[in-house]
Amino acid sequence: MRILNWNVNGIRACVEKGLPKILKNIKPDVFCVQETKSFREQCKEMWEPITGMKEFWNSASRPGYSGTANFFYKNPNKVEAGCGVEDFDREGRWIISDYGSFYLINSYFPNGASSDDRHLFKMKYLDYVLSHLKKLNSKKPLVLTGDINIAHREIDIHDPLRLDGTSGFKPEERAWMDELLKSGFVDAYRYLNPESKDQYTWWSYRAGARQRNKGWRIDYFIVSEALVEKIESVELLQDIKGSDHCPLLLEMDL
Repeated sequence: MRILNWNVNGIRACVEKGLPKILKNIKPDVFCVQETKSFREQCKEMWEPITGMKEFWNSASRPGYSGTANFFYKNPNKVEAGCGVEDFDREGRWIISDYGSFYLINSYFPNGASSDDRHLFKMKYLDYVLSHLKKLNSKKPLVLTGDINIAHREIDIHDPLRLDGTSGFKPEERAWMDELLKSGFVDAYRYLNPESKDQYTWWSYRAGARQRNKGWRIDYFIVSEALVEKIESVELLQDIKGSDHCPLLLEMDL
């Protein structure tokens, strides 16, 4: 199974930059999107070049903000929007798909950089999601993908000393990642590439950060330990442009 994940930073702009061609070339079974920044009706004609894909959108109630979407070639048994908490769900941050033998979760985690209140909101989301993932994992294994908005280790950020304590690299955020990975889950990319350096998924638009590879690895595939042996490959598709994030491709024997 080929699962493609991408924070597109606005799906309409990404379509105009060549997203349909990218999907035709990669041919994923599932395409998980974060930051759609759109309602489905705003994109009605944009997807005509892509045939055979089922769609499921979870847009934020606020226009032009946040939002997730899944595009399926390999259809799940069931798909639902939201994690069950109204404050989180109005921002369109969660889609869960049931494939029978496993869950696939697409989540856009909050960015806490704008204010102390948003940092607290992010920490509440993290606490709830960890508890929720544990409950789901007790029923069947899962794959969580998305923009988690946390660089876990020093190897996952281009300047760990200068950026220590910055939103996305705060001690409490990194400790949450530690706890997640002690709770029956594995960072699929690091499982295959434990010491691979300078491998990032997000770059600021400022100061030519992408050209100089001054980035952060904040987008992930997190899988249940029960699925680890089914991981075949994880690629960070850094040559694909169209967003300040790059896509990630997971291949699993599912």
